[in-house]
Amino acid sequence: FSDIANEVALSYGFWLGDAFASGGSVGYDHKAMGITARGAWESVRRHFRELGLDTQSQDFTVVGVGDMSGDVFGNGMLLSEHIRLVAAFDHRHIFLDPNPDAAISFTERARLFGLPRSSWAEYNQDLISVGGGIHSRTAKSIPITAEVRDALGIAEGVGRLTPAELMRSILSAPIDLLWNGGIGTYIKATTESNGDVGDKSNDSIRVDGGALRARVLGEGGNLGATQLGRIEAAREGVRLNTDAIDNSAGVDTSDHEVNIKILLDQAVRDGQLTETGRNELLALMTDEIATLVLTDNYEQNIALGNARAQAPSMLNVHHRFIRRLESLGELDREVEFLPSDAQFEALAATGQGLTSPELAVLLAYAKITLTHSLSTSGLADESWFSGLLRSYFPTELVTGFDGRLDSHPLRNQIITTVAVNDLVNRGGVTFAYRAMEETGAEPVELVRAYVVAREVFALPTLWRGIEDLDATVPTLAQIEMLLECRRLLDRATRWVLQSRGGTVDVEAEIARFTGDVARISAVIPELLVGVERNRLSRRAQDFRDLGAPADMALQVAGLLDVFGALDCIDAARTTGTDALEVARLYFTLSERYDVDEFLNRITRLPRTDRWTALARGALRSDLYGALIGMTKRVITSGSGPSDDPVKRIEAWELQQAEGLARARATLDEIASQEESDLATLSVALRTVRTLVAQGG
Repeated sequence: FSDIANEVALSYGFWLGDAFASGGSVGYDHKAMGITARGAWESVRRHFRELGLDTQSQDFTVVGVGDMSGDVFGNGMLLSEHIRLVAAFDHRHIFLDPNPDAAISFTERARLFGLPRSSWAEYNQDLISVGGGIHSRTAKSIPITAEVRDALGIAEGVGRLTPAELMRSILSAPIDLLWNGGIGTYIKATTESNGDVGDKSNDSIRVDGGALRARVLGEGGNLGATQLGRIEAAREGVRLNTDAIDNSAGVDTSDHEVNIKILLDQAVRDGQLTETGRNELLALMTDEIATLVLTDNYEQNIALGNARAQAPSMLNVHHRFIRRLESLGELDREVEFLPSDAQFEALAATGQGLTSPELAVLLAYAKITLTHSLSTSGLADESWFSGLLRSYFPTELVTGFDGRLDSHPLRNQIITTVAVNDLVNRGGVTFAYRAMEETGAEPVELVRAYVVAREVFALPTLWRGIEDLDATVPTLAQIEMLLECRRLLDRATRWVLQSRGGTVDVEAEIARFTGDVARISAVIPELLVGVERNRLSRRAQDFRDLGAPADMALQVAGLLDVFGALDCIDAARTTGTDALEVARLYFTLSERYDVDEFLNRITRLPRTDRWTALARGALRSDLYGALIGMTKRVITSGSGPSDDPVKRIEAWELQQAEGLARARATLDEIASQEESDLATLSVALRTVRTLVAQGG
């Protein structure tokens, strides 16, 4: 059909040519690449990693919908040699192998995959384990052996089942993975009728999400479950996303194909490339296209894994985000099956958060709404962002046709999409919403500030380092380290927005801060003193206890301390002092005035609504401002030896003895309380700011 559509487009002289419909004979063959299944497998691997199972080195049981001739099912069932396929069905047959040998069955599945239009009937039955077999779906009933009963969790004494009953048993079997590679909707919610689903041909087979006993559901096929069915299954402990997340690699591959053809066809028209050369280049780039696409799937699963880890604590924020989208007319909560206000209250009362399928919907809306907001911003015309355009295309294309990239008709859309994907995947579902809510920034200002924060602290390198630990450390260790990176990203992005204002010159700010941030980062363990150094050691030990390597554990543990480098570098420029000298004073003052404990108390404040969230953010920002203000006061006072931070501070404090005594009395009284509310913390902060103001 793609070729037919492209022939029509070419016959009309349509500007897209054979990029009109992707996947044709001169496009990327999704089945040959196995790209849709491979993308969905990224989700499956992530879910199992969170459960402590490595699908590429440990055997696991699978049931599924499809057969080996199918693109998604066939490719999927060859993505690990440790799959033990217990049962599957398509529109013709039911396959049962209750105790399969992983190696033998893998080889036989591969043989079937290589046969044109194969069916389960062609599976070598001599290789099927005792009690198994292949049965036609037209049979009146199918004998159920003891082995099949055990494998599928069927009640004792059941000797025969109709094909429909057996397929329901397969869908609800107590196995590791339910892999959907077929056509049809097989899972609904208890609250839905078969009529609500709208797939009459599978009414007799369909099961409720709450009946699933699989540990993981992989949705290689579209619409295999209703959204309410997914949510119900997730509430019962099944690990899953949505089909839009799991099988997005096929769509992503098509996007790349179309955008590449648009570019290369310009070269063909200009005589730089022949039609044959274009087609050869397309084929040459197949593997790198797959790598780029699968990276997108991997990063979305990282984002959802992080979101699941924070779901209960972020429930109120997610609720506010949804209400904001509704107020803008961007989201219809009922259409997307998101909780009502009353349901949010019930979740909060029981300490629950949104499920992964619900978070997947919010992830999509976060990207869609931000992309729309940036569509006319001019962001793509700024010089730094041209690098994002080049990161989207394969190396061969960038090397050979770099001069044409900036004239690509969809240049702005590609850059915006790449920028938003990165920001939301790394910052999280509500990152943009919270930052704009707290600072009043416009979307384009937020993206610029995010890029500065990301680059100045070399976060891409750190993210890659953490993700490279997939095979060696538990997922929990990675999640905790990535969330610590996110805390730095949150604070640094807000700092840029609040301290720079207006249009941020991305390249200039990156150049201004990167070198000194690297210098300060390298010696953070030496700069911290007292309880703050002890806190760093404890935090690093926490990461090591989770399985993180010692050097990375220490680096990540100090990220929120490194955040202070931004203020120190600014202060160094205004006072004509070396940034490291400023940092030594800054961290010594931080320890001396219990800033760590102050920050902890701010963090423990509730954020139940917009105003408490804003108050928390304002307190934290003002505290950092007071600390750097005090640091500059000590520097400009000229007191004490410049090589001894403690003596310099003591000399300055002697000059402020009366004001310091009053401040100490107030701060000590507040510190003696076990918990602090917004009022007491505001008083404490005012006390510190008054001391700074009087210390000039």
